[in-house]
Amino acid sequence: MSLAAQYTDPGAPRFRVRPPANWINDPNGPFRWRGRHHLFYQHNPDAPVHDNVHWGHVSSADLVHWEHHPIALTPTPGGPDEAGCWSGCVVDDDGVPTAVYTGVDRHHTGLGSICLARALMPEDETLTDWRPLPTPVVTGPPDGLDVVMFRDPFVFSSDGRRWALVGAGHADGTPSVLLYDCDDLTDWRFAGVLLDGDDPVAAHAFGDGAVGWECPQLLRTADGTWVLVLSLWDENPSSTGYLTGRLIPAGEGGLRFEARAGGRLDHGRDFYAPAVLQEPDRALLWGWSWEAREQAEVDRAGWAGVLTAPRVVDVRADGSLRVVPAPELELLRADAPFVTGAGRPAGLPEAYDLTVTASGRTGVRLLRSASGAELTVLLDPDEGTVTLDRGGWPRGGSEGAGPIVVRAPADEVRILVDGSLFELFVGDRAMVTERVYRRPDDVAELLVTGAGATVTGWELVPPTHG
Repeated sequence: MSLAAQYTDPGAPRFRVRPPANWINDPNGPFRWRGRHHLFYQHNPDAPVHDNVHWGHVSSADLVHWEHHPIALTPTPGGPDEAGCWSGCVVDDDGVPTAVYTGVDRHHTGLGSICLARALMPEDETLTDWRPLPTPVVTGPPDGLDVVMFRDPFVFSSDGRRWALVGAGHADGTPSVLLYDCDDLTDWRFAGVLLDGDDPVAAHAFGDGAVGWECPQLLRTADGTWVLVLSLWDENPSSTGYLTGRLIPAGEGGLRFEARAGGRLDHGRDFYAPAVLQEPDRALLWGWSWEAREQAEVDRAGWAGVLTAPRVVDVRADGSLRVVPAPELELLRADAPFVTGAGRPAGLPEAYDLTVTASGRTGVRLLRSASGAELTVLLDPDEGTVTLDRGGWPRGGSEGAGPIVVRAPADEVRILVDGSLFELFVGDRAMVTERVYRRPDDVAELLVTGAGATVTGWELVPPTHG
């Protein structure tokens, strides 16, 4: 069954990945197998709250038409993951898809172990059956580093050898990424600290607010640049960042990340725990967008959370990030655009893909209320800024969430809206993810103002297959 056919709640995204009901958070283990993209995610199958964590599972042949599969990982009573199958990745281990994830047992003190689960039928393109190994490959953090946060393994290859990253935080408040040699996936060796928060490039890019780095992800671009993606933990989910640089030998058979540049990964307030998939010719990224409304509203709706649209990530010559929506998303566009010009109001559907190009200061109004509040995007190419102003639309039960100003030399924005999920791309230089919930008296209406502005927008429709 496709995701798009299931949802009647106008705030529920119809075209992005989420389960039919209840809770979703971190994307896990994006993986390509036998011609299909598989995507797993943190999931509570029983309620729209963060508890009872399993791995949900969908797959797609085209990145837009997603199919649900049975839950992939379920906590094992008495096992190392009894208190939850937490975040991780999926790798091809000598022809067998293998989940590498954080297990938490009933005696845990906040520190996870690293567990494995094997696909039982690798020849099956749907990968619907998984069996966890009974014993963790890493039972806890290494001695001597005073680690108080240890989770979220990510496996990658460099120079023909397999390594793993694990997110960590230390008792003195320093975040880090730990490195393991795991060429044999069942035999892990601690290989040192890949990077920590004392690194001057990281400190400049992220500040000193994070006490742990979660969900470390690593990708390599065509020119050999490495990109380290991190979720910045400050006792609550905070924000996301990236660093570009290179891997260099360190210690006795280890590696260090030598950072060159870095910054905010997503400039919005509703994006966290991104996961990447390294493909031969590109790298894809998904993030989790949480609910920015009161829990009582979430309970009434019966669902919480959604994964973002897939994004293609690359690096410019100066080390800054390049990010755009995956081109496959154009398969969701209706046959003809609903708007092809600026200056006159046009009604907006519940899900759309909109591109606005500006030659001067340009305003893009997307919502207005009876009280006069407006949701707008303002492009100012001369100043090199794009501003998202929520106006009076509440976020998390509070009015007046402040505007977000992105400084980037861009004269074009692309706006993807799917129900309450709002994804703004500032040229190919920055992204902003927010949740915006329409109230009954709100009017979703596009008005673009600005001399020389051009606009084209498509309604999103369920993809068809010949």
